[in-house]
Amino acid sequence: MDKWVDDFVTWLEAEKNASPRTVTTYRTSLSEFRKFRPKGAWKSFTATDYRAWMLDLMKKDMARASVRLRFSALRAFHEFLLMRGHVTKNLLREILLPKIEKNLPRFLTTGQMGHLIESPAENPKSNQAPAWTAARDTAIIELFYSTGMRLSELAGLDVEDVDPIGESARVTGKGARERMCPLTGPALEAISRYRHAAGVHRGPLFLNKSRTRLSGRSIWAMIKSRLIQAGLPSNLSPHKIRHSFATHLLDNGADLRSVQTLLGHASLSTTQIYTHVTTERLKRAYDNAHPRAN
Repeated sequence: MDKWVDDFVTWLEAEKNASPRTVTTYRTSLSEFRKFRPKGAWKSFTATDYRAWMLDLMKKDMARASVRLRFSALRAFHEFLLMRGHVTKNLLREILLPKIEKNLPRFLTTGQMGHLIESPAENPKSNQAPAWTAARDTAIIELFYSTGMRLSELAGLDVEDVDPIGESARVTGKGARERMCPLTGPALEAISRYRHAAGVHRGPLFLNKSRTRLSGRSIWAMIKSRLIQAGLPSNLSPHKIRHSFATHLLDNGADLRSVQTLLGHASLSTTQIYTHVTTERLKRAYDNAHPRAN
């Protein structure tokens, strides 16, 4: 029955135009379930089998969001099997998923963000790293904060996606949806300095020392290194810069719809979590300033 998985992956790529990351995540989720239930055909499994896997994942203290992601893959796969007539119903519709934790997103303050950007860049530990990698890393951080784009979106940028005249970048987001992101002057200058130093004129925008596209994993490692270098918490991921971008815009008066468009969120409800962050900050300011708040 692995052919059903192969057909599903082909369908995701060819007909749904799913991103490589989504395809990999879905295939991995299906593979993980098969390790839990190695025997039996897909159509022989019951809702009890899937609930047992969920319980096993929860016992391992897996984050609820991760559990939900794995079951989203299973649900999509069973919808595909139903559409192709391999099964008579989608059992995953019967599975009640754990509610996601409503944790407020962590973010850097404007001062911390400025310190991260302005801290002197250092080349990686490898002595073989080209001198231009420092300029590249600064350009990446400036671009992250300028646009709030996702890690995968930034890693996938090509030179022609950045328009210095129009001061914008064309970004391909989830579901292959394109959007235009305005760029700040400092971000454009940092990109220009990097491109000049590295001699980047076409193809992938950000290169590794082998002059091929820089991977998301490498960007993550670089951000972690720069955070440590700047004396900031090293457990803040590149996604936290995206959180900082959204929070700072809302703090300075940007409307929620505009921030939704800039972030590439399909639903406004996804963007609304950032309003909770700013509300908490307003409450703290109120408690500290109002003479009768305490």
